[in-house]
Amino acid sequence: MNLCIDQGNSRIKVALFRTDGGLIKRFVYKTFAFFDLERLFSLYPIDNSIISSVGTMEPAIVNFLARKSKHFVLFDHHTPLPIVNLYDTPHSLGQDRLAAAVGANSILPGENLLIIDAGSAITYDYVDSKGQYHGGNIAPGIKMRLTVLKQMTKRLPLIDVDENQLIPLFGKNTKDAIAAGVIRGVTFEVKGYMRALSEQVGTYSAVLTGGSAPYILNNIQQPLRYEKHLVLSGLNTILEYNIKQTP
Repeated sequence: MNLCIDQGNSRIKVALFRTDGGLIKRFVYKTFAFFDLERLFSLYPIDNSIISSVGTMEPAIVNFLARKSKHFVLFDHHTPLPIVNLYDTPHSLGQDRLAAAVGANSILPGENLLIIDAGSAITYDYVDSKGQYHGGNIAPGIKMRLTVLKQMTKRLPLIDVDENQLIPLFGKNTKDAIAAGVIRGVTFEVKGYMRALSEQVGTYSAVLTGGSAPYILNNIQQPLRYEKHLVLSGLNTILEYNIKQTP
């Protein structure tokens, strides 16, 4: 059993996988303490582990994983990957972006891929059919856009948008105008990237993930493949790849 930990900007996502890649369980934490890790190891027969973080990881957690795991990967820019990373500054590349690229490539090998991760920020990344990661772009996420509209104006409210709500093209009141401006703006952004990539490389597949993905799925008429656990799946693929590289 493999333990995969993705420490993001707002949440810590944890998953248990079988060694064949099958997802067993998934957990989401607002904070992930040493006690939580000990409890996981007491409840499940964990053999191997990998941890990825956008920030600083607690040394006690890293040391515990290294001590308790047969194979442990502290994911950083030195970690061997099953894809080729062509990013100019690999040390500054978000590990979640790279893990999502690996996950998408493992699901759809041999295809050109546009990976869209709609989280706190929205990232757009490109992997070619040879498994080469070419980089991508970072844009404000949906909740960030809603928050900034409130913070940077005097009269606009901070609104709550239901992810299942069908957004109109044009709002007839302030709340709908904000919702339409943000959600429609994001969907037009997604369509723009899809159109531009099609013009550049021809055939490709678009893979969508992230906590805000439902807002996009419910308001766009485009062929998007939704993979809810793409980053965690990618981390598991990276872990398994490194296990196989071990003499």
